[in-house]
Amino acid sequence: MKKVLRILGIVVLIGAFGGTLFFLYNKSKKKEDVFETKTPFVSNVIMKTVATGSVVPRYEIEIKPQVSGIIDELFLVAGDRVTKGQVVARIKIIPDMVSLNSAETRVNRAKLNNEDAKIDYDRQQKLFDKNVISYEEFKSAKLAYDSSKEELMAAENNLELIKNGVTKKAKSATNTLVRSTIDGMVLDVPVEVGNSVIQSNTFNDGTTIASVADMNDMIFEGNVDETEVGKIKEGMPIELEIGAIDKEKFAAHLEYISPKGVEENGAIQFEIKANVQLKEGQFIRAGYSANANIVLERKDSVMVIPEGMLKFENDSSYVEIEMEEEQQFEKRFVITGLSDGINIEITEGLNIEEKVKGEKIDPKKLKEDEASNG
Repeated sequence: MKKVLRILGIVVLIGAFGGTLFFLYNKSKKKEDVFETKTPFVSNVIMKTVATGSVVPRYEIEIKPQVSGIIDELFLVAGDRVTKGQVVARIKIIPDMVSLNSAETRVNRAKLNNEDAKIDYDRQQKLFDKNVISYEEFKSAKLAYDSSKEELMAAENNLELIKNGVTKKAKSATNTLVRSTIDGMVLDVPVEVGNSVIQSNTFNDGTTIASVADMNDMIFEGNVDETEVGKIKEGMPIELEIGAIDKEKFAAHLEYISPKGVEENGAIQFEIKANVQLKEGQFIRAGYSANANIVLERKDSVMVIPEGMLKFENDSSYVEIEMEEEQQFEKRFVITGLSDGINIEITEGLNIEEKVKGEKIDPKKLKEDEASNG
């Protein structure tokens, strides 16, 4: 019995040793690589360049006051539509004390002159009526009196302008009412009631009360790299993709290419502008970032393969075609055409029924596929 057990133990030991050797042999044995294959297919090839930029109004106007003072009232908020000449804000003038004092002194002096001229005029009138003096003497007195009245009126108007920014006779022409200079939409109102504002003058741009733009006339402003600018020209169609509007694309036409490039991050960029063609009911907010797809060349219904399947040797390109025996490939030189960066056109050297060698298949993925199919 002991002898049988000893023999049985030896057999088990030998079997385990042999199984281990067999397992190690299979594990160390190099497995043949498996490659995926794809056949050529017919597709459209579009070579395009992409310009990044934003969509902005063609004309954006900053409305500035003609007088300095304090915002007394605002008549609009951002998003309102305005017409040319519509009142945007009212300004309360804070008069300069030196100018105010000079104006009041001028009014007082004008009153005195007017009173003196009136006394002289009345006296000369009585003498002229009695034929004591000539008409020339009377006319001189009348002219002095009329001139004093005009001077008094001018002094009073000047005082009103300094105090209130408007005369009694011309309230509609006052500079204290700020008006829109164009039709459009209010984009921004950077001031509040009570803010001090400065008039536009030689030394200062002035305080912006509102920004107004025509939102029906929008343009795309972007930049194109120097390697692509030579391939585009004015009038080319553009397709705009706006990040904030996912499901809609906008048509545009290239209308301007800058003749001078600007260096940005070590690369020369050229500014471009394109007229955005809005359909009825479409609305784009100012400042949306956008990508402009500019079609440089296009070919429809041509035979293509994924560009990653193409290999290169010296100045020639080739693919590997699967032979009748599975996973056996031969080199085939081809002539290529247009590429869009994903697919490339094959003009000669390949038939649409042939299978082209692609990427190597991961063994783990291959086992998973076999298991799922099994």
